[in-house]
Amino acid sequence: MAVNVAIVDDHNLFRSGIKSLIQNFKIYNIVIEASNGDDFIKKMAAGITPDVLLLDLSMPVMDGVSTAKWLHTHQPKIKTIILSMSEDEKTVLTLLRYGIKGYLLKDSEPEDFKSALESVCAGKYFYPQFVTEHMMKQFQKTDGESSANSKSELNTRELEFLKHIATELTYKEIADEMSVSVRTIDNYRDSLFEKLQVKSRVGLALYAVKNNLA
Repeated sequence: MAVNVAIVDDHNLFRSGIKSLIQNFKIYNIVIEASNGDDFIKKMAAGITPDVLLLDLSMPVMDGVSTAKWLHTHQPKIKTIILSMSEDEKTVLTLLRYGIKGYLLKDSEPEDFKSALESVCAGKYFYPQFVTEHMMKQFQKTDGESSANSKSELNTRELEFLKHIATELTYKEIADEMSVSVRTIDNYRDSLFEKLQVKSRVGLALYAVKNNLA
């Protein structure tokens, strides 16, 4: 079954290269090309909605974050893969809140583009190396009982902490929101690292998003 793909990137040469690459994968049809988010939304208004969107992060007029936010509200069924040159944890945290399915570095190998498309089309997630394999296995689990068991091991304050973890708040600001010390927040974080078997804030955010805590 053919998969309809949109490419949104303001660099024509890069967009053309990605188009040629994807067309070699046979089952993918490029149905929309756009230079920014606003251009993409206008082209969708003609009645074409892609299954998968490859979305550049840095663009004029309407960038990738703004576009992902709009899609989260208006077209949540579109599976979005961000294209970026940046390994920025804060940006990933923001995008997770907008339901992106993948984050692909622009200098990735062609095989990585294929893997990203295949994973996202299969209902999974695709993130680069700085989001560890173990974290993604935790996030990709579809066993509801497993998630429920993990969740039941967390106390009320840890669950409240997880509600803040996928936001842009710093740990100090989260401490202020929860009316506790930064040291206490550090204890919550370290306890969750151990309980959930993750090693970074991105891992905690992935768990929070998966379990509808964020």
